[in-house]
Amino acid sequence: MWPFICQFIEKLFRETIEPAVRGANNHLSTFSFTKIDIGHQPLRINGVKVYTENVDKRQIILDLQISFVGNCEIDLEIKRYFCRAGVKSIQIHGTMRVILEPLIGDMPLIGALSLFFLRKPLLEINWTGLTNLLDVPGLNGLSDTIILDIISNYLVLPNRITVPLVSEVQIAQLRFPIPKGVLRIHFIEAQDLEGKDTYLKGIVKGKSDPYGIIRVGNQIFQSKVIKENLNPKWNEVYEALVYEHPGQELEIELFDEDPDKDDFLGSLMIDLIEVEKERLLDEWFTLDEVSKGKLHLKLEWLTLMPTADNLDKVLTSIRADKDQANDGLSSALLILYLDSARNLPVSSILVDTLLS
Repeated sequence: MWPFICQFIEKLFRETIEPAVRGANNHLSTFSFTKIDIGHQPLRINGVKVYTENVDKRQIILDLQISFVGNCEIDLEIKRYFCRAGVKSIQIHGTMRVILEPLIGDMPLIGALSLFFLRKPLLEINWTGLTNLLDVPGLNGLSDTIILDIISNYLVLPNRITVPLVSEVQIAQLRFPIPKGVLRIHFIEAQDLEGKDTYLKGIVKGKSDPYGIIRVGNQIFQSKVIKENLNPKWNEVYEALVYEHPGQELEIELFDEDPDKDDFLGSLMIDLIEVEKERLLDEWFTLDEVSKGKLHLKLEWLTLMPTADNLDKVLTSIRADKDQANDGLSSALLILYLDSARNLPVSSILVDTLLS
């Protein structure tokens, strides 16, 4: 299948990624791929998990542990600035979810195929000419790490690739599904964190300036920094849309802010199936990958209702908690699907480029 997968990837680069890059920044309006060769080494599937519980009977859900290490040749240019760069090798490791839905009574039995990563995969890119790219006006604030994050997040839920296998399938409903629920995260406090700041060349242990990074899919939140405190109190609230479960997790990492490189203070991963079952979790969690430290979280699972019958009750409840979040707590969810546009004006940047 690999040669045909490569054809699909090239089409994805040219028809989806290239227009997205052009539209992201005025300085990239002449961005294009001049060569796309993914190489002959196929990706490996190291494990497959099939879900049999909490699954709609008209769908099949697979989680694939994938690993790709390959030499490739991808060349790109920005004609406006006579700038060229490329990629000569890529590594990617992560959990890719494959959803086969809807199941139908005629061949090929499956109406469509959806692909996405549940969380940001490990991605490494060996660039050629990256400094040329970063010299383009408007891009000098970017870095290799930021570019990798942008690419990784493009592959992560709620972003997805949906391929229809029969003509009558409702592709928009599969590509932009309604969320399964909303996770309200009360990021409260921590205790007994490691002191990373040192004095007198490490002889005297000091405190830390802790903050947290919270991820659900490609939704990322960062807490405020609490200066010189090993028992910080944040008392912040975040709300994240949950599109897929089982399999999706809440990921939290704590760091000590430093002028050069921030130190790691521990991590935590919580399966959202457990939160949905309990509806409300208010617990102290022991931090992983460190010798000590605990994190106090309150997690609420909120189900989407098709009518506004309970809206007054919800509004009363969130008014009582109005000080918990900087921009307020949500009472409802607006889903907007942008279908198409017509008779748009011609871009002046494109005209300038054509004339030049």
